[in-house]
This record gives sequence, C-alpha cells and structure tokens, in this order.
Amino acid sequence: MAEFSNGNGLRDHMLILARFLRNPRTVGTLWPSSGALATEMVTEIPEGTDATVVELGPGTGALTGAIVGRLGPSSRFLAVDIEPAFVESIRQRWPAVECVCASAEHLETILAVRDIGPIDHVISGLPFASLPSAMTRRILEGLEKTLRPGGTFTTFQYLHGFRLPTARSFRDQMSERMGRAPKRHAVVRNFPPAYVLTWTRRNT
Repeated sequence: MAEFSNGNGLRDHMLILARFLRNPRTVGTLWPSSGALATEMVTEIPEGTDATVVELGPGTGALTGAIVGRLGPSSRFLAVDIEPAFVESIRQRWPAVECVCASAEHLETILAVRDIGPIDHVISGLPFASLPSAMTRRILEGLEKTLRPGGTFTTFQYLHGFRLPTARSFRDQMSERMGRAPKRHAVVRNFPPAYVLTWTRRNT
C-alpha cells in the first residue's frame, strides 16, 4: 500500500505530548512507539498478502506505517482513534487507510456500516491497563464478535507495568475470549521497553 515509516519526528512527539496532557487515560504514553516495536507488532501479518486489518488507537501512526508496509494491494485496512488530531494526521500521511474518529467500543457498528469483516488481524496501541474497566469490556466484546477464528490480536504492555493488577486482568480477559494464552516477546529497543503480546483466536 505504501512505504513503511513510523514517523517518530518532533511533530509526533509534540502532538502526543499535547494529547497526553489533555487526556492521559486514552493516550497512555509520552512517546511514539519505536521502529523495533512497530516491526515486532506486525509479524503476524503475512507480508504482501491481502488481509482485513484493524488498528485500534493508531495515534500519530508509529504502528500504522509498519502495517501498511505488510499489506497486499487488495487489503482492507481500517484505523480507529478517538482523538481528532491523530485521525487527521493518519489521513494526511496515508490517504489509502480508512481512518475513523470514534471509540473502539463501537467497533462492531463501525465495521458493519462499512461492510468490513470478518477481521484477520487486529493491532492495538490502546492503553488497556489505564482504560475504565467497562470500556475495556465493551472493546473486547466487539473484538470477540468481529475477529475470525484463527485471526490474531496483537498489543503491547510496558515492562514496568506488566505485573500490575489491571494489566494482568486484561491479559486474563483476552485469553479467556480468545481461548488460549498469548505469545510474548520483549522489545528492549523501545522507550519504555515493552512486551508484545499476540493472541490467535481458537478455531470453533
């Protein structure tokens, strides 16, 4: 679809900082993800093949560019972010990406309106450990209804927060819904270092 660029420039840092100060629960970080983290986050998407992919919380596009670089020409790629400034940034940088300004809580409706689905891969930069529990539950319910059997869900958790009760609770909920535990890989070349977690939904 386009060349990979994770866009970790000064403009992206300042945009994330401004949105973090306004609403730290939904942004969840002061820094864009590194190229190393972005590369690891997209390894479950077969390179050059056509797939239906959803990104939740793309922010300034640190992961978006890596996703675009993996996809075949007939792929469908939808990005969902609640911050208008982030949505505008994605639309300007990658016009071919369908970017929607909405809450990931409404994923099922967003997909239905656009006749998208079922989803092959979900990539998420959402700070689930800091989101309200009711919001997390609604997002996971939407994922459970729209991710195909055998599809993947990939997110990350920072190493310093990995053992927090909210982080463990999210992993437990996701494992129960996907029918199995996630694969885990540490990415130390990120600030802060993070675990990449990938669940593959059990075939039913």
